[in-house]
Amino acid sequence: MHAISDLGFEYCTPIQAEILPKALSGSDVTGKAQTGTGKSAAFLINIYTYLLKNPLQGNRPAGTPRVLIIAPTRELVLQIEKDARDIGKHTQVVIQSILGGMQYDKQKQVLLKKPIDIMVATPGRLLDFKRQNILHLNRVEILVIDEADRMLDMGFIPDVRKIVYSTPHKDKRQTMFFSATLTSEVERLAEQWTKNPVHVEIEPEQVAAESVKQRVYIVTTEEKFALLLNLIIGQKLERVLVFVNRRDQTRHLAEKLRRYRINCAILSGEVPQNKRIKTLENFRSGRVRVLVATDVAARGLHVEGISHVINFTLPQDPEDYVHRIGRTGRAGASGISVSFACEEDSFYIPAINEYLGIPLVCEQPDEALLTAPPAPPIKASDKGRRPAGKKRSFKSGRGGPRQGSRPSKPGRNRPRPPNQAKKSGVSDV
Repeated sequence: MHAISDLGFEYCTPIQAEILPKALSGSDVTGKAQTGTGKSAAFLINIYTYLLKNPLQGNRPAGTPRVLIIAPTRELVLQIEKDARDIGKHTQVVIQSILGGMQYDKQKQVLLKKPIDIMVATPGRLLDFKRQNILHLNRVEILVIDEADRMLDMGFIPDVRKIVYSTPHKDKRQTMFFSATLTSEVERLAEQWTKNPVHVEIEPEQVAAESVKQRVYIVTTEEKFALLLNLIIGQKLERVLVFVNRRDQTRHLAEKLRRYRINCAILSGEVPQNKRIKTLENFRSGRVRVLVATDVAARGLHVEGISHVINFTLPQDPEDYVHRIGRTGRAGASGISVSFACEEDSFYIPAINEYLGIPLVCEQPDEALLTAPPAPPIKASDKGRRPAGKKRSFKSGRGGPRQGSRPSKPGRNRPRPPNQAKKSGVSDV
């Protein structure tokens, strides 16, 4: 209760008000609610209540969690772990995240050395440690499966099935099963893995949160960058999340923004996990003004104060559109989503309209927003490059060899013959 007060929570969201009385009584729960409605707090408050009311009797082997929370993406795992630490900061509950792409040995050592109360994990890394017999799931008392529909889309269900059947029988554990959508496949999984569950479904009047004002600008492909730049600079936007559909598009767009001295970073599946965490920390703290991301950031990313979500390219899947714009206007705050509909992206609008249940209003942007920007003050690709024919200066050290570097050998800088050209990646710019 102290932590809940510290976090400023005063009232339950609709799904929390529906789930908590049933979950606190020990019932299994299946829940459906739109993104950003407080599902994580609902199951975490239930978990903490159970652990505090039922302290562990006797010793427990290392690597044996009492609570297991499974989520499909690293970002969502880290977000749940953060929420768990915030809610449980005045308790002695031990929390550990298990996820791929980072800290393999550190995670392994934690499993070998101490018992864990709450484990939050992605399926792949969890099974890896289980196969090594350093992680044991036979004493799980509460199992939470979050975003089951996303797990199904990502092909994780066979792995999740192995994990679920490694825990005690469903009669001997409490199971909480959440999904943003409930297809027939997801409903069958919920039926298999839960026991007489209480189903909670918070169906909003609109699929997209009412706190998000949606705008769609009709533009050409060539006008998109000018529109984006003029919105960011002209409206002095400070914390903006820009979505594109492909990894190469994140690199290309961020490169162009940097040329205009826009402090930005990228978030995509090819970015190493340690760097992703650092990028999100910088975005949260305001050190990064614009985050250019693929749909890896569309779910599980909670950053307070995102004023604008901009769809530089519209997603092909209308459900992804809802998850993208759900990154703003969270927890009662208001937000704005702006989508650019060019000659290609416009074809996705009818499906989005059908999914939302309301038509998106498309408009022409003001001419001022389409004004082509002047030549960029800097070119990121030219940064640090010497003008042709200019020799290095050794006076100040700028542009010269690094301290301690080896002197050039004769012939070191000779051009290579074509058949010995240095290998390099394909440029995205």
